[in-house]
Amino acid sequence: MSATQFAAFFASSAEPLAVVLGTNEVATAVAVKLRRARFSVILSHDLAAPVIRRGMAFHDALFDDDLVIQGVMARRAENALEIADAAALRHCVAVTPLQICDLLALRHIAVLIDARMQERVVTPDFRYFVGLAIGLGPGFTVGGNCDVAIETNREHCGTILTEGSTGGPEGAPDPLGGAADERCIRAICDGVWHTSLDVGAPVLSGETLGKLGYSTIRAPLDGVLRGLARDGHFIRAGASLVEVDPRGRRGKWRGLDSRGRRIADATLAAIRETQKRRKRAPCFAHTRP
Repeated sequence: MSATQFAAFFASSAEPLAVVLGTNEVATAVAVKLRRARFSVILSHDLAAPVIRRGMAFHDALFDDDLVIQGVMARRAENALEIADAAALRHCVAVTPLQICDLLALRHIAVLIDARMQERVVTPDFRYFVGLAIGLGPGFTVGGNCDVAIETNREHCGTILTEGSTGGPEGAPDPLGGAADERCIRAICDGVWHTSLDVGAPVLSGETLGKLGYSTIRAPLDGVLRGLARDGHFIRAGASLVEVDPRGRRGKWRGLDSRGRRIADATLAAIRETQKRRKRAPCFAHTRP
């Protein structure tokens, strides 16, 4: 990229910077929405949990070539130069292994969206370091560890909270084709995951999907792999490993799903509403005692 493009990314007149924590399907839907709304977008890899719905996520951009979902391309970026390079492209977001502490040093972060969906992990408070902090899903309290929170559970998905706390983990996955818990597999032990399959592959009940450590993992029912942890990753006990869609080829395992779209729409709406309320776009500066 040119020196002019690099300087433009760090200029005060540059597109406002949105950092999305996570590379899962919800983080991806939010990134697509914000890039189309003319934010520069960086997705930061969550080291804690594997991404299994990889056909709906920008996660694999960390390992493979550029990915495109809904007309927005994801490109791996390991440093400020590569992040600025991605920002120079109109329909591109940066996907990086850099963590929030590294990204805070780049330039002012107008919006930080925590989309890691960590159901049982204490979420830190970054409000004092960014213009606006938005928390998605369980574990968020407005005024405690975020400025705005958005519900992600089935009953209240997309509800914007300006006070109070989000609901707890749902536990059971969304029912598909008449199946819920039985179509998903979580790791029963720590181990390195090995599989030769990929998302979208048809499977039969009892078919070997891979090995976690010394344990053989088999398909729980007939269908198509909607979610599958990436080969070669170390998986912690309790983490999601496999998700089967029993609807087979009528199922959906690529692109953005309706839940992700609702959450992304609510995220942008929350940003716009806060922008109006503070009347200080695009920095969304905090007013604290």
